[in-house]
Amino acid sequence: MAYLFTSESVSEGHPDKVADQISDALIDHFLAFDKDSKVACETLVTTGQVVLAGEVKSNTYLDVQKIARDTINKIGYTKSDYMFDGNSCGVFSAIHEQSEDINRGVDRESKEQQGAGDQGMMFGYATRETENYMPLALDLAHRILIELAELRRENKEITYLRPDSKSQVTIEYSDDNIPQRIDAIVVSTQHDDFDKDDAMLAKIRKDIVDILIPRVVAKLPENIQNLFTDDITYHINPTGKFVIGGPHGDTGLTGRKIIVDTYGGKGAHGGGAFSGKDPSKVDRSAAYATRHIAKNLVAAGVCDEVLVQVSYAIGVVEPMGIFVDTYGTCPFNMTDGEIAQKVSDIFDMRPASIEERLKLRNPMYSETAAYGHMGRPSETVSKTFSQPNGDDLTVDVELFTWEKLDYVDKVKAAFGL
Repeated sequence: MAYLFTSESVSEGHPDKVADQISDALIDHFLAFDKDSKVACETLVTTGQVVLAGEVKSNTYLDVQKIARDTINKIGYTKSDYMFDGNSCGVFSAIHEQSEDINRGVDRESKEQQGAGDQGMMFGYATRETENYMPLALDLAHRILIELAELRRENKEITYLRPDSKSQVTIEYSDDNIPQRIDAIVVSTQHDDFDKDDAMLAKIRKDIVDILIPRVVAKLPENIQNLFTDDITYHINPTGKFVIGGPHGDTGLTGRKIIVDTYGGKGAHGGGAFSGKDPSKVDRSAAYATRHIAKNLVAAGVCDEVLVQVSYAIGVVEPMGIFVDTYGTCPFNMTDGEIAQKVSDIFDMRPASIEERLKLRNPMYSETAAYGHMGRPSETVSKTFSQPNGDDLTVDVELFTWEKLDYVDKVKAAFGL
């Protein structure tokens, strides 16, 4: 019997994502001026207020208030009508030095013997369902909000949009797990106030269905375009009004959208958040490493779908173990346990090796903090960072290195493909 599967996404203006972006902007600035920085930074945002808290060990000094304000303004919270804007909000910092009890388990005389920054298990997932090896429902939910943000910034075809928004996509699958059609799409977008609520809701619905969705569909491959039929059920701003939003409408916290950040409910999630953590925290670095493994396994033809788990103990160099589940999609006679053993041979999962392999000590994290950490194109960009003394630093940074298919040949060789 056919079944339905749903994933959601939230925009860069969603309060939890505002918090994530501030935390990751701080990470990037610390790493830009001191690659060995150890940072765990949490952010809370609410009406007119930002609270920064966490632990830092670094040789650089930053104006954390300015970084927070610049991030908020970049997102689009620049008007007092929003009851939260980068120029006027209060920014309180309670960041202090990292605990020596934690640091002693991570730093070693030899970089290669760096211990894991925490215990826990991390998961990576990949599927042939899309060109970027991501679950389709989540990929579409992200694309809807990315395009909505483009329309907001263009301010031409739709002129009333505010930064906060959410999307959700429900897909019907066949018994053999093949997408058949899109069953429902939910879009809730913050907007300027209208004189008449009924006219407002009708216009927003028409603009989403007739302007936003066609722009999204036009950028998709043909096989995915065919899933968009006239039978889709649309729920546009279901409450009828969404003027009060962002941190004024709902308090935001770092790390509260971890399923949006990963696979939309497909596969699994270890439980640890990513944003605000430097790569010594395996919650982040090992989650990226397992995605890298999963994507290269599927691309190499080892399987059509795979979940990879790795686990660590704080301060211990080697992982506790690697688990692989191919969901029965491996086309040759090899057990998941045998595949996991080969994965252990191909990929060095010591924390320092992960950092080096994926270049994680570079200021690459701000871009991850909205629209998902996985499935994004790996590209090199130029970024400029400033210190309070006026010194600027411009660096070329490779983004989303864990999305590269640079191990496909090694995987094929190891599996005889």
